[in-house]
Amino acid sequence: MNAVGIDVSKGKSMIAIMRPFGEVVVSPFEVRHTDSELSELAGLLKSLDGETRVVMEYTGNYHAPVAHALHEAGIYVSVVNPMLIHDYGNNRLRRAKTDKKDAVKLACYALDRWLSLPEYLPEEGLMLKSCYRQYEQYVKLKTMLRNNLISLLDLSFPGVNSLFRSPPKADGTEKWVEFIAAFWHCECVSGLSEKVFTQRYEKWCRKNGYNFSEAKAAEIYAAACGHIGVMPKTDTAKLLVEQAVSQLRATAAAIATLQKEMQTLAASLPEYTVVMRMFGVGPVLGPQLMAEIGDVRRFHSKKALVAYAGLDAPPYQSGTVDVRSRSISKRGSSSLRRTLFLVMSVLLQNAPEDEPVYQFMDKKRHEGKPYKVYMMASANKFLRMYYAQVKAYLNALEVA
Repeated sequence: MNAVGIDVSKGKSMIAIMRPFGEVVVSPFEVRHTDSELSELAGLLKSLDGETRVVMEYTGNYHAPVAHALHEAGIYVSVVNPMLIHDYGNNRLRRAKTDKKDAVKLACYALDRWLSLPEYLPEEGLMLKSCYRQYEQYVKLKTMLRNNLISLLDLSFPGVNSLFRSPPKADGTEKWVEFIAAFWHCECVSGLSEKVFTQRYEKWCRKNGYNFSEAKAAEIYAAACGHIGVMPKTDTAKLLVEQAVSQLRATAAAIATLQKEMQTLAASLPEYTVVMRMFGVGPVLGPQLMAEIGDVRRFHSKKALVAYAGLDAPPYQSGTVDVRSRSISKRGSSSLRRTLFLVMSVLLQNAPEDEPVYQFMDKKRHEGKPYKVYMMASANKFLRMYYAQVKAYLNALEVA
């Protein structure tokens, strides 16, 4: 048996090959992530006598080309959680840290866990997950840009963002942002008579596809006259607001485009119809769930999926101490927990009496459980139902 430990970094990896009882097959060596060098590595590993298994850590996207190349070459590859490797074998006083030592540590881990190493399988929904990762980044950026624009408006047109309640359009545009692009300073409104502003506002609404309300025009005019713009009405102030609006518009448009693409990719997956039938899951949250969970059959049980989401509460027992009530581990995907929390929020807002998850949530709420406790407990139940329904559907498709 040949245990291969690969310490992956950007563009290159350190390789260590070991056998039982500490036998070093090949001294640790470095391989670049090029097609030729990875092919040579695969050829070397296939030429070794006995069974060969490769172990590496999840390292963002750095490990992907190595794992894919070796898997395609027919070599058993296992990609493990870095936390497992970090906590393995730290029984030395001298904590040296080099790529060679890390590769040897991975090889030793492979020897100790030989029979339980999970096999690496390329993700079927890789593009969907990649889209969701970009979507998350753009949502964070939009929040930052939105707060930046509101901060600027506090100096030029205080409170204008709170005057509009219209939901965003399909392309991501928001009414208050479009309004600010045209009336970027409170003096752009208060410097006009109410009649003239009302006429201009009506023309602006028609041009941008919004419903006109004379009462809303009066409300905006009163708000503009009741505030003082600390930032003077200058070309520089206009430039700052226009740039902030432009960046926010571009980010919102990117988010809308990614949402459409995620919907298209999710619709091509076999479990799409089952997931979309679940209450609380819509065209936005459905693709997010499928992106984070992937193929449920890669989890050996529903408990494994719950643990992957970080919603499990590990037992704690020592001597006479046996703690039954513990916090969730949060050792899993934070993105999945966030999506599940949003699904539970939809259930809580709509309160469907015939839904098992809401019935469970309502029961826990009436028992006096805190808000986060019954929300996460309900998310746990929802995830178990998701696992059972989707797995049964996929297995039925295979039989058919």
